[in-house]
Amino acid sequence: MRSAFAAVFLCLILSACGGGGGGGSSSTTAATAAATTTTPVSTPPALTNFAAITVDTGPPALNAGANGYLADNAPYVSVTLCAPGTSNCQTIDHVLLDTGSVGLRIAQGVLNASLLSAMPAETDPGSNPVGECYGYVDGYVFGSVRLADFQIGGETVSGMPVNVLGDSGVFATVPSSCSSGGGSNLNTVQGLGGNGILGIGLTATDCGSSCTRAGGNAAAAYYDCPSTGCSTIIARAASTSAPFQQLPNPVAAMSADNNGTIVSLAAAPAAGAASMTGTVYFGIGTQTNNGLGSATIFTTTTSSSANGVGFLTIVYGGKSLIDSDLDSGSNAYFFVDKSIAACNSTGLTGFYCPASPINLNITIQGLNGASVAETLVLNNAQTIFANNNGNNAVVPGVGANPNQNNFNAPSNSFDLGLPFFYGRNIYTAIEGRSAGGATGPYFAF
Repeated sequence: MRSAFAAVFLCLILSACGGGGGGGSSSTTAATAAATTTTPVSTPPALTNFAAITVDTGPPALNAGANGYLADNAPYVSVTLCAPGTSNCQTIDHVLLDTGSVGLRIAQGVLNASLLSAMPAETDPGSNPVGECYGYVDGYVFGSVRLADFQIGGETVSGMPVNVLGDSGVFATVPSSCSSGGGSNLNTVQGLGGNGILGIGLTATDCGSSCTRAGGNAAAAYYDCPSTGCSTIIARAASTSAPFQQLPNPVAAMSADNNGTIVSLAAAPAAGAASMTGTVYFGIGTQTNNGLGSATIFTTTTSSSANGVGFLTIVYGGKSLIDSDLDSGSNAYFFVDKSIAACNSTGLTGFYCPASPINLNITIQGLNGASVAETLVLNNAQTIFANNNGNNAVVPGVGANPNQNNFNAPSNSFDLGLPFFYGRNIYTAIEGRSAGGATGPYFAF
C-alpha cells in the first residue's frame, strides 16, 4: 500500500506597533495585541488506485472432489459486484488476475442467488438475451452477459457487462460453433483455476472490431439467445463507456487511471513459498504511485496485426519466436524445447524435469527495437513439487511444453508466465492510450 502524507507548517506571525506623539501636555501610547494566523495546507486524498494480489492455493472449491487440485503460481484478486444502482452486492475472492485476456468472467455457481437474479441480462435489438463464447489457449468458456456495478480497490465501473459462465436456462447448452474451437469447457471453478478471471490485457474491449460485424472471430463471439437457443453470432459495438455491448477491459472502463496496470510482486525464494502478497496498480503515470520510472518499454503487435494484439519477440535457442507474450494467467514458462527432459509423474504432463536446474538464455525484443537479455532458471518440476508436498503456491522456475497439453498455443511462442513476474513490476499499457509518455500497446519492466 502507498499512503499520501502532508506536512503541515504553522506560520506564526507576531505583529506589534508602538507610537508616540506629543503635543502640549498630553501623550498617547497605542499597542496592538500579538496576532496569530495559520496558512491552510491542503492534504491530498489518500491514493486508492490499487488492489491486493494474493498468490495461494486457490478457493476451497478448487480442491473439492475427485478432480480437485491446489493452484500454483496463480495471482488472485477480490472484486465486488452489485446489482446496478443497488446495495445488493457480493465480494468475490480468488478471481484470477490475467494480463493475457480481457474482460471479467465469473463462474455462475460462485454468485449468490439474490445477486444473480438481480443482475439484468444484456439484450440485443430484438430484446433477446446475449451470450458470449471466449477462447483461451487451453479451452473455451460460454455463458450469459449480465450487467453489474463493479469495484476493485478504490476503482469502480457502473453497469459493466460481466460474462457469467455456465449460466442456466438457454445458456446451459454451449453452441457448437463455440466448442468446435477445441480444448476443454472451462466454465467451472476447477476449469478456470479460480472463482473467475479478471482480464486486464492490452485491449480496451475483449474483441474490438472483430466483433463489430456478425460472425465474430476465433477468440470471442457474441450470440443472440432466444428461447430456442444460442446459435446466431451477432455484431456488438466496442465501447468502454455505457451503453456497453462488448465486455470492456475493466481498467479501460474506469473513469480515471484507465490506461494500463502494474503487477508488482516480490522475488520468490528459490525453494518456493506457501503464499505471497503483492499489488496491482491501476493506471500508468496517472498517480504518484504508478510512474513508469526507468522501466524499459517493449511495444507489441496491434489489433491490426495479422496475428492480433499483444505479441513481441523472444529469441531462444537461436530462433526468433514472434508470437511471445507476458501472461500473468499462465502458471509456468510455456515453450517448446525437445532437448529438455519431460516429467513422467501423474499430474505433471508437459512439465520439464531437467536432471538439475538449467539456465534458459532468452532475449526479449519489442517492436520498437528495445531489447534485453534475460537468464531464466528452469527447475525440475517434479523435484520442486515433491520437496514441498505440493503445498507451495509460489513455485519459481517451472516450465512446460504447451504441445503436450493440447493447448492452442502459437507455434512461434515463448509464454512468460507468472514465474517471470516474481521480483518485478510488470507494466501492461492498453492499446491506443497514452501511458507514461508512450502509447500502448506495450509491456514494460
